[in-house]
Amino acid sequence: MKTVKLVDLAKTIRSKNAGVDRVTFDIIFRGKENYELVKNANVITKEAMSKLYGIDIGRITDLVEFDPAFAIKFTIQRRIPSGSPGDSDVFGCQQYPPLLDIEVPVE
Repeated sequence: MKTVKLVDLAKTIRSKNAGVDRVTFDIIFRGKENYELVKNANVITKEAMSKLYGIDIGRITDLVEFDPAFAIKFTIQRRIPSGSPGDSDVFGCQQYPPLLDIEVPVE
């Protein structure tokens, strides 16, 4: 089966703080075609993100497919609050790279 990496389909893939105890991830597409391809492939699910990030599925607080903006968003609870001793990413902006290599099946 042929696949395409998510980074080649999305316009924007980013992560950022969503308060001191959460990080939110945004995957935004330029158009409906790529958005629908990824959405229908079911590669961005709570189960898949739990596995990709090696976290308990219960730490994923939200996962939303927002059709009007051609966007998929999910949020995870941080292990420790932002800025606490041992926190390696105060702004949450370095958490998105594992998303780049997600393989999306294409027909």
